[in-house]
Amino acid sequence: MCTVEPKNAIEVATGFLTRLFIPKETIALLIRRGSGNRTLQRIAPLECILRPRYLYWLAHENAEGANIHMSANPLFPDSRKRTKDAVANIRHLYLDLDQDGEVRLVWLLACDRVPTPNAILSTSAGKYQVLWRVEGFSCEQQEEALKMLAHGFGGDPACTDCNRVLRLPGFLNWKYVPACRVSVDYLSGETWSPSDFRLDDFRAPATRVARGIMRQQRSRKDSHSEQDWAWVLDQLAHGADAAELTRILAERRSEKPNPLYYAQRTVDVASAKLWLSGGLDIADVIRLLQRRRRFELPSALVPVRAREIAQTAQRMIARRQARYSGARAEAER
Repeated sequence: MCTVEPKNAIEVATGFLTRLFIPKETIALLIRRGSGNRTLQRIAPLECILRPRYLYWLAHENAEGANIHMSANPLFPDSRKRTKDAVANIRHLYLDLDQDGEVRLVWLLACDRVPTPNAILSTSAGKYQVLWRVEGFSCEQQEEALKMLAHGFGGDPACTDCNRVLRLPGFLNWKYVPACRVSVDYLSGETWSPSDFRLDDFRAPATRVARGIMRQQRSRKDSHSEQDWAWVLDQLAHGADAAELTRILAERRSEKPNPLYYAQRTVDVASAKLWLSGGLDIADVIRLLQRRRRFELPSALVPVRAREIAQTAQRMIARRQARYSGARAEAER
């Protein structure tokens, strides 16, 4: 059974709340007790919730089996209920990734239509809540953006209300057996505006958007990318340092939406291809990729990304072998 020390849970929760909200804002806490989903709601200023006595009470409730949630947006100070008209400001955009969460998270972090998330909550195995801290959104704009994010990235379409609650990291998620600790990774300290989100294409269903993005990506496979791939493969085969190759390639391709991501992926896929071709087992390749990027990427993403890259390289090798076998069979006819 998973357990969390109250001190550790409180430390994580305090760091999360102070990063995502500002002093004197009023937020709602929702405590769901037991299998019957009995709820207790508390609405209080941030400073009150951050008091040790209050946080230890939350830790006690969580240890007794209650799930701890918090409002994604601050409420008016005199609010008694967590209704839409009680929302004082739009502080966050958010996205629930419950189905194929690992793959969808990789896709989101590679997409240039949204800025870097401020925080990624891992709520259980393969399930994530993604948050962007924002300003300049009305409730209507926020809900429209949430719907497009859900459509575009295959998120939960039910999680698009401005008065939504999210899990509070540090505490246990008792929805599953055994319970899972809700963890958080911070990717950015920026505050984003509506102009940072280019979501018009996401009005279409997620599958159509995904196909459109894939077609665009295929159409952009120009000679420069092919040259990059050939150069990286050659350099790695001759013993070049992967970190140095990543740095050089990111500088060379500064016109890319995310040069560092492009460079990291190119170098890692090439490495995986060489390792697999050299006889390494895919499990060993995954471990090597994890070790390489463990200090550069969010901890929740490292194993997911390593597995996806190793499998991509494996498919590349299989396709090449299939083409070679086909060509050989044709020549022998």
